[in-house]
Amino acid sequence: MLKFTLPFFTIALLLSGTLTETPSSQPENLSLQAQDPNAQRRDSLLNTSTWPEDLNVTLFTGPDLTPSPACLAVAPTGEVYVGVDKMGSLGKEPGKGSIVKLTDTNNDGKVDQHSVFAEVDNPRGILIQGDQVFVLHTVFSKENKVATGMDLVVFEDKNQDGVADGPSKPVIQHISNPTFLQNRGTDHATNGIRMGIDGWIYIAVGDFGFHNAIDRTGKQLTMLGGGIARVRPDGSEFEIYTHGTRNIYDVAIDPYMNTFTRDNTNDGGGWNIRFSHHIQSGEYGYPTLFKHFTDEIIPALIDVGGGSGTGALYMDDPSWPEKYNHVPMMADWGRSQLYIHRLIPDAATFTQKEEEFIKIPQITDVDIDASGRVYLSAWDGAGYSGSPSKGFVTRVIPKNWSYKPFTDVKKASFKELSSLLASGSGVARLAAQQELIARSAKKASSIAWKIASNNKLPLDSRVAGIYTYSQASGAEGIAKLVKLTEDKEVAEFALRALADRQPILSQVPAEPFLAGLNDSNPRIQIASIIGLGRLNKPEAAQSLLKVKVPASFVAPALNTEGPHATPNSAIVPAHLAVRSLVNLHAVDACINAIGSDNSTLALWALRYMHDPKAVAGLITAYNRTSDAALKKNILITLGRLYKKEAPYDGSWWWSTRPDTHGPYYKAIDWEGSEPIKKLLLQEWNKTSDKQFFTDLNSRLRLEIPEFGVEEIVAAKEEVKVDLEKIKNKKGQIGESSIEDVMLALAKIDGNAALGKTLFTQQGCIACHSLSKSETMKGPFMGQIGSIMNREQIAESILKPNASISQGFATVFITAKGNKSYTGFVTEESSTRLVLRDIAGQVYTLKTADILSRKEMETSMMPPGLANALSYEEFASLVTFLSQQKK
Repeated sequence: MLKFTLPFFTIALLLSGTLTETPSSQPENLSLQAQDPNAQRRDSLLNTSTWPEDLNVTLFTGPDLTPSPACLAVAPTGEVYVGVDKMGSLGKEPGKGSIVKLTDTNNDGKVDQHSVFAEVDNPRGILIQGDQVFVLHTVFSKENKVATGMDLVVFEDKNQDGVADGPSKPVIQHISNPTFLQNRGTDHATNGIRMGIDGWIYIAVGDFGFHNAIDRTGKQLTMLGGGIARVRPDGSEFEIYTHGTRNIYDVAIDPYMNTFTRDNTNDGGGWNIRFSHHIQSGEYGYPTLFKHFTDEIIPALIDVGGGSGTGALYMDDPSWPEKYNHVPMMADWGRSQLYIHRLIPDAATFTQKEEEFIKIPQITDVDIDASGRVYLSAWDGAGYSGSPSKGFVTRVIPKNWSYKPFTDVKKASFKELSSLLASGSGVARLAAQQELIARSAKKASSIAWKIASNNKLPLDSRVAGIYTYSQASGAEGIAKLVKLTEDKEVAEFALRALADRQPILSQVPAEPFLAGLNDSNPRIQIASIIGLGRLNKPEAAQSLLKVKVPASFVAPALNTEGPHATPNSAIVPAHLAVRSLVNLHAVDACINAIGSDNSTLALWALRYMHDPKAVAGLITAYNRTSDAALKKNILITLGRLYKKEAPYDGSWWWSTRPDTHGPYYKAIDWEGSEPIKKLLLQEWNKTSDKQFFTDLNSRLRLEIPEFGVEEIVAAKEEVKVDLEKIKNKKGQIGESSIEDVMLALAKIDGNAALGKTLFTQQGCIACHSLSKSETMKGPFMGQIGSIMNREQIAESILKPNASISQGFATVFITAKGNKSYTGFVTEESSTRLVLRDIAGQVYTLKTADILSRKEMETSMMPPGLANALSYEEFASLVTFLSQQKK
């Protein structure tokens, strides 16, 4: 893919932000109008952004209107709503957030109108539906100004004056853990929201999880860890969709209800960024299963190393070039990059190929309107506690793109809405659907059915018709949807729609799902499997048990990591069948299947059924069989049931680097533990294969001393840390996540004199000068304290590649005589160039001898230079630098 790099100039130190007025040559497509006196300053905010040459990228707003933009959403008609969050991920002071509405009335790429739509703290997700604006944000007590949780709320703006008509109404309350919002901020809290064509709002839940979150109907849910939850726009039917991610920030949803996320790295703890296809009811493993119990999870499609996944969008717009269309676009804040993932269908899931797409400094979110205008928000060095002077929003359009205003759906005729529902734009289809349903359920049903049943229309149009029909018709539409399951092109979607809504499930027949289990199409199979688990018909268990378990269902060897980020489409049907059996609590059916052809799946499902009846049945089956292999598998299953996960009460969290051994994080005994232990000890006393029981003890952490076991590592809960006890521990920086370091830094003043010594000891002096009388080397530190605060200085040390100072970027030069040089340019003229390498060696090159010159994306400052320091030492180094204000 061809890339174009802007030669924009800044004069920032380590983290970009202080802007220069130095003129720069700009490509024609990016030049702002000459009469705009702020054009160059505004464009320079884009920094060193890159994008394909067939796109136009222009600055939409800067920090004057949208500082610290944490999220954004675009209305179908183009109004941009930006979540301003000057509190950031670690700040804890309320009153620094808002939703800003921006309007470009003449489509010239500039904001013509703006307003503060609403004041909210820590906005993390926005969704626009007609007059309604859904916002996910942190809630603070008015009395003591501490966080009390996060809420998904809805504002209304019926007069469209750009300001919410009044206070918000709750959709879901307490959908994050208040204890850790108070202790840490929102760094692992609940994040982005997006609506699918099925009419659900999908919610990206970070691994704070939530305890007793409550929807508008009074339904309560608890979720230990991260995943995706969903709710109807009216605040009903709140449920968990998938589980087992770390700290996802958003979801991308395609026209066929495939859902994708990009996760957040575990700061060296074994969990990197992973791009995942989320399938309803699936378990993705973090933190207890993804290493040593990978046979039990749906693996990610790829592990791409370190970074921080943020906003997500499935591009589905006919005005965009085909090579950028019909793909998930996933933002990564840590890599300052928007990625495209090329999907290759693989049975019921996918494989993928990741491509760099648009590079924007610390990108936070991405969205598109129905005319094809894409908007990106960039944190741009606003730090972990936000900044009033950092951040911007850009507009992206194809070069050959022409603006076509989108119809105001509220003014559209039913005929126009029908056309939009069958159109090629995902945004248009959703807007038309929601307007049809709101306007007339009867008319919506009629229009939607004509589209759903028309086999001459494109599949995405028919799917939109199916989900519109199912929402508008409710229970009255069941018969027609059942009939549609006989159409192989759309059977999957008819099945999903039939099993989608809890209030009418009792009226949905099981027969179409039972038939779908035997279909040759794996997507129809999994829709049937998931549906049977939702219908709550225990008789379906016998059929679910017949789902074949593939040969890839193999537990990793003891103390080895399994393939947790290698696509495995073969495991998906069996995995989902297990989830459905557990949902049905099919204890009897599973016990009865032990020893049959369906024994493997039955025993797999029984691992999660902590029921005394399951334990008794397994023991009976063990005593009844003489099959040695089966006996061993039953013992493994009983071992897995020996302990269970403690009920989550919201009082603890597993920290940024949790114990990942598994299979439980906070294991406790329960009423089935004693009979299991009795049988295990009985068999251990009889057997000559003591090692089997030792390995079982180690793998499952049974803590049965007779068996012998490796030392048990207790679950590492997030508790109040006594910094006085640990702040002088050497190597604390290398062992901690950057968020933890920042939290500690805020509580430790540090000693500037010690910091000055460390500046030399840590090698900083080799590349940085403190006085203008010294030879200039790398970025000048003599006035760093007047440019950056302590948090920004700390981030630049811990993450030197996050943003690189203009003029101090690493340059790779090849020259005549087969010579090459790597360093940063300290002086340049028309005839010569002076380069300094990481060791301080200076090279003077003739310009005429230079054959090629490439600016690298990594800093010369290697990461990890502070890893050996204690919290106290690192705070001292940062304090010393913050005092340099010459």
